Amino acid sequence: MKQRILITGAAGFLGSHLCDRFIKEGFEVVAMDNLITGDLRNIEHLFKLKEFEFYNHDVSKFVHVPGDLQYILHFASPASPIDYLKIPIQTLKVGSLGIHNLLGLARVKKARIMIASTSEVYGDPNVHPQPEEYYGNVNPVGPRGVYDEAKRFQEAMTMAYHTYHKVDTRIIRIFNTYGPRMRLNDGRVLPAFIGQALRGEDLTIFGDGSQTRSFCFVDDLVEGIYRLLMSSYVLPMNIGNPSEITIKEFAEEIIKLTSTTQKIIYQPLPKDDPKQRQPDITKARQILNWEPKVSRAEGLKITYEYFKSLPKDVLYHRDHKNFEGYIR
Repeated sequence: MKQRILITGAAGFLGSHLCDRFIKEGFEVVAMDNLITGDLRNIEHLFKLKEFEFYNHDVSKFVHVPGDLQYILHFASPASPIDYLKIPIQTLKVGSLGIHNLLGLARVKKARIMIASTSEVYGDPNVHPQPEEYYGNVNPVGPRGVYDEAKRFQEAMTMAYHTYHKVDTRIIRIFNTYGPRMRLNDGRVLPAFIGQALRGEDLTIFGDGSQTRSFCFVDDLVEGIYRLLMSSYVLPMNIGNPSEITIKEFAEEIIKLTSTTQKIIYQPLPKDDPKQRQPDITKARQILNWEPKVSRAEGLKITYEYFKSLPKDVLYHRDHKNFEGYIR
């Protein structure tokens, strides 16, 4: 019989790619999403498959899935600043009530569960690059605290269930990821820059542009997720691309990629915005034999072609109109 996996946040950027991967691997996929930030268009190609079923459900409420489950991937959460600043309570709930419900489900079903944590647990780091042993520098009451602390609590709850109830758990710390199916105007730096370029707007940098990010293409990330889920490693693990670039250099790459003539403009750096972000992936290399394969130039070309193909109403949808510039 085919193995069965529950993927929460399935209609989102990462969740939809995970649905594709596990269908390809021969799993039966149970997808769950309340569509508060997800989009059914990301998974509509899967609805015709008998191996795929979808539940429109909020995991912050009791979760029931009939039948056996061998695996659970908890990827439900607002992930972009524009979302978690707009819906902070829901963000905290999915990282607390949601993980409690899903860990309980994993315990009942005797399923292995992986939670999607984030590089944001490191906050504005004092250690660079960031190894898994670093505890972070997070402001719990700052504007980003609703996301950062939800993820930190999620990790703590997961390890408690692993230790006390012997639930088979995995924790992945995801660094900046990009690729097709990202929302164009969700406040993250890459789609923000490409959206501005496509609309003929100047590219906006918050701060002086010296802050750094490390961008991983979605196919590489999904491979890392799959390998970690199938491994025996239970402590948190960084999965990301260690190729670091400043925001200013990245904006210049986008201008070159899009062949636009816009200039770069600068706005004040928001509170608690991380100055540096680069994963130490030593553990992923040693334990999973994993490292990213897709170069930034190759991944950006694929992503740009995807964004160019979007309808104009999506391109000009101004989610970001009142957004204050918190970037990831």
